[in-house]
Amino acid sequence: MAYHYSDKTLPTVIVIGGGFAGLEFVKKLNNTPFRVILIDKRNYHTFQPLLYQVASAGLSADSIGFPYRKKIGPFPNIAFRMAEVERIDPAEKQVITSVGTMQYDHLVIATGTTTNYFGNANLEKWGMPLKTISDALNMRSDILQEFEKSIVTETLEDKESSLNFVIVGGGPTGVELAGALAEIKRNVLPSDYTEIDRALMKVVLIEAADRLLSAMRPASSKAAQKYLEKLGVEVKLNTIVKDYDGHKEELLLADGSILKSDNIIWTAGVKGKNIPGLPESAYGRGGRYLIHRTNAIQDVTDIYALGDIALVQGDTQFPNGHPQVAQVAIQQAHQLARNFMRQLKGKPMQPFRYKDKGSMATIGRHKAVVDLPSFSFSGYFAWYIWMFIHLMALVGFRNRFMVFMNWMWNYFTYDKALRLIVRPYQKPN
Repeated sequence: MAYHYSDKTLPTVIVIGGGFAGLEFVKKLNNTPFRVILIDKRNYHTFQPLLYQVASAGLSADSIGFPYRKKIGPFPNIAFRMAEVERIDPAEKQVITSVGTMQYDHLVIATGTTTNYFGNANLEKWGMPLKTISDALNMRSDILQEFEKSIVTETLEDKESSLNFVIVGGGPTGVELAGALAEIKRNVLPSDYTEIDRALMKVVLIEAADRLLSAMRPASSKAAQKYLEKLGVEVKLNTIVKDYDGHKEELLLADGSILKSDNIIWTAGVKGKNIPGLPESAYGRGGRYLIHRTNAIQDVTDIYALGDIALVQGDTQFPNGHPQVAQVAIQQAHQLARNFMRQLKGKPMQPFRYKDKGSMATIGRHKAVVDLPSFSFSGYFAWYIWMFIHLMALVGFRNRFMVFMNWMWNYFTYDKALRLIVRPYQKPN
């Protein structure tokens, strides 16, 4: 039997956010007895793990973005609305958006996270985040503009400031971006910017903890640091950033030392991307929604949370909540879709159990680290595994093909071909 969105007798499920969790959940409700509305402020899904490659001129933006309508257009019971969600009214079961008010029977929030500057206004103003395609394009333009600026800069101090790239945060994004910038220094500067002394370009990675990739095993952290340092990245562990003066281009560290840089890239933390309307008791650490193991948000009815925005309570294996990674989001989406179907049949919901399939990070050519549930490894094979997994996880054959061709070009030519400043980035004043 085919179900259609126009059938208003079907229970309406509104899904806010089309990231890994939201899109996967919607796909699982295809041709089921639900009337589904996916809401997102953008009309495309972003494959966030490869944002750093867009920022470092390795991939084009459309390689990691996929239009929602192209994906869900063939699904008869699912509709998409491009809108900003302004607030939720749980009492009336309404979602108030920039394009009108929508009524729901079930609401699923999968809004993900946003950059957390931990209350530092200067870092929020001057630091460059990497959460969206727009962020990645801004960063790519800024990197290339700094190269151009350094050529015409007269003083050595100003040249060094333009060519000093400081990444704050030693998680996967920071590590992968540091490796990509180091490869730009090694392969792009000697061919494109012959007037720049390559030795002037520095990549500094700052981490407050005592090791990089703290969510991975110590052996993987050690291997990642070794690879980065071999590429010429300066790794600073146990180092806390206090403040940044964008006018003086000075980054103040907790020990009182100062780094001179015009390029502060902030990957040090995230917080939940909340929507007004839910009671205060629904929020937990990091602005995430407190949910039961059925993904139902506490103290409200028929509202669920998936992915990075959700903080699961009651899982003894993960007492502090599940890691904020794509696999958790995808598995939660699958389980909630199954539970919705169980509810239709009058069966109780089953608790979510996360199956850890491992984690990985790449540092550069032939350099990656992989943690599997039972063992870890690094090097050539890990790098090939990383590429294969990420290639297969992309949405759409076209995106997979484009990424594969770009990777092959980069691999054989040692050249990142997308060095165009098509939308100049203007730094804050």
